[in-house]
Amino acid sequence: MKNKLGDLNNHLFAQLERLSEEQMSGEQIEQEVKRTEAIVSVADQIVGNAELQLKAAKLFAEHGQAVLPMLPKIGKSDA
Repeated sequence: MKNKLGDLNNHLFAQLERLSEEQMSGEQIEQEVKRTEAIVSVADQIVGNAELQLKAAKLFAEHGQAVLPMLPKIGKSDA
């Protein structure tokens, strides 16, 4: 899967459109609100991850390879 932040933006706007449909029953609105809460929760994690990657890139741009030993080895174990 090769999603981009722009895809996330599209998903968020699509959900906003679903929430604004006037023909929905109370039960359907409740279901869409639950879906929205789940989407927002995942979106927050994605945005947080992107922010972390940007901070790491800025550190590397400012300090070059000298900073690499100080960055955590995310996704790798010491064992």
